Amino acid sequence: MTLRNQIKEDIKTAMKAKDTARRDALRLLDSAMKQIEVDERKTLSDDDVIAIIAKQVKQRHDSATQYRDAGRDDLLEKELAEIAIFETYLPQQLSDDALRRALEEIIAQTGAQSMKDMGKVMGAAKKSIGNVADGRRINECVKALLG
Repeated sequence: MTLRNQIKEDIKTAMKAKDTARRDALRLLDSAMKQIEVDERKTLSDDDVIAIIAKQVKQRHDSATQYRDAGRDDLLEKELAEIAIFETYLPQQLSDDALRRALEEIIAQTGAQSMKDMGKVMGAAKKSIGNVADGRRINECVKALLG
């Protein structure tokens, strides 16, 4: 079963269980996927769906930060709940040690020596470990290794 189909089944399950928060969050996710399919006229693969979910999680993290700064705890809780729901569909993230080891290997493969080579390393890292590590974490680790 594809990830997209799993999400559709989970929407039905949430509807039957009258879990409105989960149902609504998954419907938002489904809507984002449909929008990409229509705009780009393509059928989404699991990697595409993971990228969409990761983007939605990032957007909600940004919104949660703004709501926290504004003192809007009601909206903050809603965003955090949606993040928790969405993250169940993402692959397990690499630990900091595993990320560091993977990036050290990529740096050795690309022959990167300084911060000037960061673009090469980031490009290779996104291709090989992009689904199991957040771009921000990759960026910070690469800066630490090259800096």
